[in-house]
Amino acid sequence: MEPEQPPPYGAYAAIMAAFCGGLLGAGALARALGRDPEEHTTLDLVTLALATYKAARTLSRDEVTSFLREPFVEGHAHEGGEEPVENGGMRQAIGELVTCSRCVGTWVAAGMGATQIVAPRFGRLLTWTLGAAGLNDFLQAGFAALTSKSNEIEKRAAVLQ
Repeated sequence: MEPEQPPPYGAYAAIMAAFCGGLLGAGALARALGRDPEEHTTLDLVTLALATYKAARTLSRDEVTSFLREPFVEGHAHEGGEEPVENGGMRQAIGELVTCSRCVGTWVAAGMGATQIVAPRFGRLLTWTLGAAGLNDFLQAGFAALTSKSNEIEKRAAVLQ
């Protein structure tokens, strides 16, 4: 039995440093450009949350972004659910990041939040577009659930007649 390989803590630290450095850089750029993040409303937060959900699910699960996950997963990336490579290094750490919708969601939220402050016009367009797509996912799922339940009730009623 092979000894279990320890997690790639050095790679995790580098990723966290890049995340914090990116936020620090975006904050410094926003300050230099005179952008005020306090202008954002509760509606902006809700929109950002929906956009983050949609972008994170797309990055970590959808076939269209499998080319991004491919270098960091075992086997062939396809429709999500891939396992990260286990090499104990940066590829494993990135694989764990890009296959976890909650994990990559933190990066997405930070990127879109920073974009809204640094480049407000583009940031709002991006966030509102992805937010609408995220809301669409929930509406589609709700419609499918209601349709399924309605069909089930209709079948039961037909049996009782």
